[in-house]
This record gives sequence, structure tokens and C-alpha cells, in this order.
Amino acid sequence: MSRVGRMPITVPQGVVVNINQCEVTVTGPKGQLSRLFNQDMAIALKDSNLTVTRPTDSKMHRSLHGLTRTLVANMVEGVTTGFEKTLEMVGVGYKAEKVGDKLIIHVGYSHPVEVSPLPGISLEVEKNNRIKVSGISKEMVGEMAAKIRAIRRPDAYKGKGIRYSGEKVHLKAGKSGKAIR
Repeated sequence: MSRVGRMPITVPQGVVVNINQCEVTVTGPKGQLSRLFNQDMAIALKDSNLTVTRPTDSKMHRSLHGLTRTLVANMVEGVTTGFEKTLEMVGVGYKAEKVGDKLIIHVGYSHPVEVSPLPGISLEVEKNNRIKVSGISKEMVGEMAAKIRAIRRPDAYKGKGIRYSGEKVHLKAGKSGKAIR
């Protein structure tokens, strides 16, 4: 058995889980998430514990077992506490500002870059150089943070750009001097 797949998921109070064949809907204080899963995986709710079981030990079922359990656990965690990622902007003159629900980013281009949030995602700016991406879906939060980071990835020589909070950027050594002729 999969170590991850066989762990039960505890459903906290205030969270309602509806299982309809291969569709799971989780409703909590922060919102509602719904997802379709492989019909071979059996998801059961018993005594406020969710369990995922697989029918056989085939390679396909083994790979889906832990994945399904993790996705359901992320849905339960998302509707109770939510997810967030923080991005830092490093560079002279690099800043972000929020206008309405959109984000305007100045990162050294000839024009400011405008970013619209994905549905269900909220963007916040702290200290002009920190962007906080938050939402109930872990996938959507990660996707939005990756899109913002892709606007100006960290430079390998000076380290300037947009990076995840806590991300270590390994700087390359520049030229060691003029070539001798």
C-alpha cells in the first residue's frame, strides 16, 4: 500500500464533503472546491475521516492512490485555511502597485506590466516590493505565482528579478578579467 494513500484525512467541523461517484465537492468557511477523480479510486467518508482505496496493485492504481489522497487533502485544507505564496522583487526601481483588483508591476521594462488575477485568487502588495498571492486552490495559487515570477525571472549574475520568498538564487561569477593577448 502507498504510505501517503492509506493515511486518513480528518475533516474538521464546519466542512461538508459530498461524494458523488467520481466527483468530490468540499465546502468550508472559505469557499467551495469541486474536482473529478479517476473512477477506479474509491473515496469514502466515515466518522469525519476520508479514506482513499485502490482496487488493485497495478502500476496505474498505485500511482493514482497517493495522488488522489493528496488532492483531496489539499481541497480540505484550502477551504479551511487557504494557501498563500509570497514573491519578492529585487532590483533598483522594481515595484508593484495594486489598482482595483489588478496588479501593475514595474520591473525595468519600457512599460509597466499589468497582471489580472485568476478567478478565486487575491493579490496583495506589501512595502511596494512584496506580492502576496492567496486563495483556496493550491494549484491556482501556484499557477498565479509562477505567472508573476515569469514576468522577470531572477538574473543569474546580479540576482535582480522576481523570486519566491525564501528562494535562493545561485549567482554566477562574472568575467575574471580581460583576456591576455
